[in-house]
Amino acid sequence: MTQMVDLNADMGESYGAWKMGDDGALLDIVTSANVACGFHAGDWDVMATTMKMAAEKGVGIGAHPGFPDLHGFGRQRMNIASDSLQNLVRYQLGAAQAMAKSAGGTVRHLKLHGALANMSSEDEAMAKACYEAALDVAPDIIIMVLAGTAQHRAASALGCKVACEIFADRAYNDDATLVDRALPGAVIHDPDEAGLRMAEMVREGAIITQSGKRIETRIDTICLHGDTPTAVRIASEVRRALQESGVTLAQFDGQPV
Repeated sequence: MTQMVDLNADMGESYGAWKMGDDGALLDIVTSANVACGFHAGDWDVMATTMKMAAEKGVGIGAHPGFPDLHGFGRQRMNIASDSLQNLVRYQLGAAQAMAKSAGGTVRHLKLHGALANMSSEDEAMAKACYEAALDVAPDIIIMVLAGTAQHRAASALGCKVACEIFADRAYNDDATLVDRALPGAVIHDPDEAGLRMAEMVREGAIITQSGKRIETRIDTICLHGDTPTAVRIASEVRRALQESGVTLAQFDGQPV
């Protein structure tokens, strides 16, 4: 059986006159796009432009909600009451749906961003609250989870459609969470290294941590960050390495876990 994996990127993160990443180039390589919803990055014009390009190129569109943290790019941890957090997710998903519809597309999936995602990968109740809020708005949406973490467990408990994600450009701790960006080696900039490690993880069906530990998991999609300086080169090399190892690139279908 041919192994199929989706390749996604976080994008739509420019803001007004400030440009972040090369979304146009990435959309020629990836199969799914996680589009910022204006709280951690992006704005209404950037959302519209990014989603229109994605729809025209046949790339799957996802909502990428984060904390209200433009200054910190959504990477600063915040303590927000659960009810308010749910409204925060609903608000951003609703905006994404409107923009996608106007661009001739639809929002297929939802993926949490930055500190919101990292906190939810450690706290199952927090992840569940975010996902329940999204499912309130879009019951058939696919929830993209950080494989092997509390996000994964929360989505599994809800019985919703799920896409299990690993990262091409980030190092892993032994509990399947991401190494803090402040630590050495947390972000992988070398395209060759990213390509080799993704091909190995997909082949083994496991996350390989910074210490060398293998964590078996389902792998549906591979992510890279659009704001990484070498993002386009990483995307190209990961795609090449996967295809060379016999993997077919295709959008995930969101089977429950």
